[in-house]
Amino acid sequence: MISKLVKTSLAATALTAFAAPALAQDVTLTIESWRNDDLAIWQDKLIPAFEAANAGIKVKFAQSAPTEYNAALNSKLEAGSAGDLITCRPFDASLALYDKGYLASLKDLDGMKNFSDVAKSAWITDDGANPFCVPMASVIHGFIYNKDAFDKLGIAAPATEADFFAALDKIKADGTFIPMAMGTNDQWEAATMGYNNIGPNYWKGEEGRNALIKGEQKLTDAQWVAPYATLAKWKDYLGDGFEAQTYPDSQNLFTLGRAAVYPAGSWEISGFNTQAKFKMGAFNPPVANAGDECYISDHTDIAIGMNAKSAHPDQAKTFLNWVASPEFASLYANALPGFFPLSSGEVKLADPLAQEMVSWRSKCKSSIRSTYQILSRGTPNLENETWNASANVIKGTETPEAAGKRLQDGLASWYAPQKAK
Repeated sequence: MISKLVKTSLAATALTAFAAPALAQDVTLTIESWRNDDLAIWQDKLIPAFEAANAGIKVKFAQSAPTEYNAALNSKLEAGSAGDLITCRPFDASLALYDKGYLASLKDLDGMKNFSDVAKSAWITDDGANPFCVPMASVIHGFIYNKDAFDKLGIAAPATEADFFAALDKIKADGTFIPMAMGTNDQWEAATMGYNNIGPNYWKGEEGRNALIKGEQKLTDAQWVAPYATLAKWKDYLGDGFEAQTYPDSQNLFTLGRAAVYPAGSWEISGFNTQAKFKMGAFNPPVANAGDECYISDHTDIAIGMNAKSAHPDQAKTFLNWVASPEFASLYANALPGFFPLSSGEVKLADPLAQEMVSWRSKCKSSIRSTYQILSRGTPNLENETWNASANVIKGTETPEAAGKRLQDGLASWYAPQKAK
């Protein structure tokens, strides 16, 4: 009996010894994220696709509430308990994590060559030397419209500003629809879907944005004031009571079929597809004259980086290189219509509205919102001031010139390259 027990014990020990190396190869990477809405997409589509191609690496998606993410993540990083992979918000919040040594530099990651300078701009040091997150997606701005309404009134998607205002005039004269759904109560839409939507056509996208950062252009220059003058014309087309109209109010006016045009961010696509009972189309911000070069706000939104203290850096880099691949780009963009891949490869999207918006990249130059990189680090905060100025100009309580001067004076009060020489 003792002999049998000894033999059994030895056999079990031997099996354990042989099994140990196989078990040791399995590594689990944890992704920290605020994107609660994406949990099913990661669990059902993205993680299975990665694991199928990378035996021995398992991935776990750990989400926090969006409003609590920054604080929760910082606490975990300080305690050394954060996951291997960190979902990155754009610009200063993630830059601060890199400066504290929490995010690893990714300048030597092979996959980074798949991204343009614009795509990397939200997750790179000010000197451009060290990228620290792999770009995942952007949101594109333009105008979504009620195609049934346009067809009924014989209106084509406008290409020039003259076409745009002629279309709004025709919709207004007909009286069936509010020409355009946007309010100024919450202010941010006036800047995000207003000023920074149409503005890149005036300041020539990255050319103007970078010149502003360098102090070579000012917010009182014609190309920065002119978008406010165009916004001031919107007032006549927004419907009664737009001053008290909130963001959800505007969404409802459009999806219920009461408004014909919606100044949009592409993140609206999924919700609009569910709620609207009419055909929709989209057009990029109209240019001043036919044949002018066009620019779009193709704004960097989400990325993913590596915890500098990850116990599994090689496996984490394998995952990040996969995130930089065409396979990930296609899976992610089709699972989340309106969140567009930032890698250089072309991706075909099944959703027609999303495909229309991403197709603008082939004919227009991409840029990001003018206030997000560097220029909103001081007080007054240029992003918040742009919200207020855009809303004021639309309401008619501030002139375009006064808005430009107020914002320029505020920026120059703390930002050295813009201080009067």
